[in-house]
Amino acid sequence: MKKYDFKSIEKKWQTRWEETGAHKAEDYPNKDKFYCLDFFPYPSGEGLHVGHWRGYVLSDVMARYQKLHGKQILHPMGYDAFGLPAENAAIKANSSPKIFTKKAIERFRKQLHQIGAMYDWKREINSSDPDYYKWTQWIFLKLYQAGLAYRKKAPVNWCPTCQTVLANEQVLAGECERCGTKVTKKELTQWFFKITKYAERLLNNLDHLNWPERTKTLQRNWIARSDGALIKFPVVETNLEIEVFTTRPDTLFGATFMVLAPEHPLIQKIIASQHVDEVEKYILKAKQKSDIFREQADRKKTGVFTGAYAINPINQKKIPIWVADYVLTSYGTGAVMCVPAHDLRDFEFAKKFDLPIIQVISDDGHDNPKILPYIDKGVMINSDQFNGLSSEAAKEKITHELKNQKAADFQTNYRLRDWLISRQRYWGAPIPIVYCQTCGEVPVRVEDLPILLPEDVEFKPKGDSPLKQSKKFMQTTCPYCGKTATRESDTMDTFVDSSWYFLRFTDPGNTKVFADKRKIDAWMPIDLYIGGIEHATMHLLYARFVSMALSDLGLLSFDKLGEPFNKLFNIGLIYLHGAKMSKSKGNVVVPDSLVEKFGSDALRGYEMFVGSVDQDAEWQISGITGIYRFLENTWKFSNKIQENESKTSNKNLIQINQTIKKVTEDIENFRLNTAISSLMTAFNFFDTNISKADLAKIITLMSPIFPHFAEELWEILGHNQSIFNSKWPDYDEKLIRVTKNKIAIQVNGKLRDLIEVDSNLGETQIKKISLTSKIQKNIGKQKIIKIIYIPGKIINFVVQ
Repeated sequence: MKKYDFKSIEKKWQTRWEETGAHKAEDYPNKDKFYCLDFFPYPSGEGLHVGHWRGYVLSDVMARYQKLHGKQILHPMGYDAFGLPAENAAIKANSSPKIFTKKAIERFRKQLHQIGAMYDWKREINSSDPDYYKWTQWIFLKLYQAGLAYRKKAPVNWCPTCQTVLANEQVLAGECERCGTKVTKKELTQWFFKITKYAERLLNNLDHLNWPERTKTLQRNWIARSDGALIKFPVVETNLEIEVFTTRPDTLFGATFMVLAPEHPLIQKIIASQHVDEVEKYILKAKQKSDIFREQADRKKTGVFTGAYAINPINQKKIPIWVADYVLTSYGTGAVMCVPAHDLRDFEFAKKFDLPIIQVISDDGHDNPKILPYIDKGVMINSDQFNGLSSEAAKEKITHELKNQKAADFQTNYRLRDWLISRQRYWGAPIPIVYCQTCGEVPVRVEDLPILLPEDVEFKPKGDSPLKQSKKFMQTTCPYCGKTATRESDTMDTFVDSSWYFLRFTDPGNTKVFADKRKIDAWMPIDLYIGGIEHATMHLLYARFVSMALSDLGLLSFDKLGEPFNKLFNIGLIYLHGAKMSKSKGNVVVPDSLVEKFGSDALRGYEMFVGSVDQDAEWQISGITGIYRFLENTWKFSNKIQENESKTSNKNLIQINQTIKKVTEDIENFRLNTAISSLMTAFNFFDTNISKADLAKIITLMSPIFPHFAEELWEILGHNQSIFNSKWPDYDEKLIRVTKNKIAIQVNGKLRDLIEVDSNLGETQIKKISLTSKIQKNIGKQKIIKIIYIPGKIINFVVQ
């Protein structure tokens, strides 16, 4: 019998797949298509670890499964090669980002080939290649021309270590998501994409997406729609007004003071002279804190009085204006009407600074200072003509009253902020804008793309863009008047590169357009997108926005909602010793040595078997050996059938059909661990009374998970074509309707348990099941000297 030589088998089939173009995707699929994609990976110098493998194996399993159902497959791979991770790694390695990234991609490519996935390598893309980022710049120009890209001065998140601006989504718990440094605030002129214009669509479309509910909830909370009123508070002894957005206009009679964010532009215009020094010191101190820190609910409240007053428009009472860092300019108007009786933060602030607290809503229509702050709905009190109304009814009536006075209007607000795309770093796509003294801010001409990254710069971060060091790059001519002009020196956030890459995969070699519209329409939207939940409010949100914008510009038409991802699956993380795998924790398991020792198929199988693929799982170093033994035993069994073929017995036939049904359902529902368990159970059950044709059905069930192994056995069984050109087996419903038997379990003749099992199970299976039942405690340390089995009725363990 031929030995299971996984090394030669896997090399053989990977070579054959490549030589025959087995995984090549057609430009225009002529039958059902299945576009399966992994999140665009960035190529780190360390390469892949087994946590990365998990997602790539899952996507390959699903792609191969769909191919066996007759679908035409697009399963591409590429590299998110621009951005901070690659640049920081290059600096650490004392290399240029270009050279470092090239080496990292070579390592990644080699490791990805080990997986044996059905990637169409002819479609490989690299976001740092000028042939790719030319079209990233082109998309920027399209958004710019549509008014969706703009430049303004704004307070931004600044990482002192990375020396660059960060989007809100890249700040986690007040720290840079990449390096963990505390983020500060900085006032800079930056480029933004107007994602807020799409806030309502981004929110409403979530109801139509086949996505995990948790991911949709994260996006809903990030976009965060609020319906309320925009109310104007006149500033005493000025012609100025402070606008406040509130979702609780019913509490307006209880507004006893106002608070402005330290960055509010009106502070300098209203501040009383005797308060200037104190206020400016407070503002300076507040700017050192991140928004995340300032928003913490349990933090002690601080603030400073401006010396100015505003008029509450509902009752004309004068209220003091304070500055406090718990108010942010990033939400609403950067000003808050403070109602201490009905808001916890305002209540704490009022208590600290001895400010009035007036209850205007209660549960029973009476004052009750013991329950303050009262934040529930209720009955209006201390609110003049609105007393006695429900607080819900008062919201609309008070807003209408102020609207008639031109002091308020109904408004919808979103927590979502425009996408900050400027980066003061080297390794990114240059922003295609020039500045002319005559023409001002000017987009470059499309025919001048790509605007190439200069190489005559010191790219290490110094707080300003490295591109400014290159005179050759910075000095240019205006595309309109021909006079001397200066280039934009910032590069684009790497999330811009990944916001459209899935479109390029449909037509990666096109030099005339970013992708042929017919090819995009043929393959998009993506049928299955697999990746981690950590990008719920970054990549997934940005990609949806860009797809919608390009659809509105008439460049895409594959989906009426403009949504790029039909189905999303979030893969669980792999942990080792209770911590997420990472080099910094020293708990990384590299796949290379495991592939060398056990083979790719064994590692693929364990990646799926380690736990439910949508849940985090603890890696067990020894776990792969069990999968390897299963493959080895299956190999021996299959070769026995090949050498000594017989007809399939009835009990084997029932087991085969049950297995087909179970594995089909498990793969459809992403239960790969139980699919593998079912295959193991089947081979434990089978005796050698099984035909080659029926064995081939079980090998087909194995093929998406163990493709090299299955291809080799398929060939041994006499097939000339690839197993993936065959058909997924059907099951006979009649044969899986198995009756149940009740088996009495005895120990030394005494009844100890009663179990119900399938009637087709044999003596070996009944023994195993019986020993896992509660009779184990009755046997204890005694030795089983004999087992008496009466089929379908009794099993008796004789012990002493």
